[in-house]
Amino acid sequence: MTKRDELVGANLEAAIELRESGRVEEARRMLLSLHAESPDDPRISLQCAWTHDMMGLEREALPFYTDAIGQGLEGEDLREALLGLGSTLRVLGDHAQAAEVLRRGADLYPDAREFGPFLAMALAGVGEWRRAVGLLLRDLAQTSADEGILHYRHALLEYADEFLEEESTAAGSASED
Repeated sequence: MTKRDELVGANLEAAIELRESGRVEEARRMLLSLHAESPDDPRISLQCAWTHDMMGLEREALPFYTDAIGQGLEGEDLREALLGLGSTLRVLGDHAQAAEVLRRGADLYPDAREFGPFLAMALAGVGEWRRAVGLLLRDLAQTSADEGILHYRHALLEYADEFLEEESTAAGSASED
C-alpha cells in the first residue's frame, strides 16, 4: 500500500466518522473532494452515495451507486450498494429498474433478508401486487418470533407460495400470448 493509499484510507475513515457523528454536510464535502482525487475508488463512490442518500439527495446519490458497482465492489459492499441503488431508484419512481437491481441483489445474496421488503415495494410500484404480498408473507413467516405468527407459520408459507405461484403462472401465460 502506498502512502497515497494510506492517506486516502485515513481521509475516508475521517469522512465516515464525520457522517456518523451527524456532521453530514462536512462529510459530504470531504467525500466529494476525495472522489475528485480518486474517482475510480469504489469505496469512495459508495460512501458518497450513502451520504447523499442520507441527506435526501437521492438523485445525486444515483451516479455514485452506479459508479461504485461498476468499479468492482464485492462482498458486503456490493450487497449494500445494490440495496442502496434499488431503494434509491424506487424512491425516484423507477420501480421497474429498482426491481431489477433488487432481484439481482437477492439472487447474489440469497440469505440477505433485507432485499425482500424493498423488492416487494418495487414490485408493488409496477403492479405486481400478488408477488409483493407473497414475498412479504414468506419473509414474515420465516423470520418472525411472534407467537401468533409462529402458530400460523405453516399456513402463511402455503399462502405465500400460492401468491408467488399464481404470479409466475400469470406471467407465464402472458408471455405465451
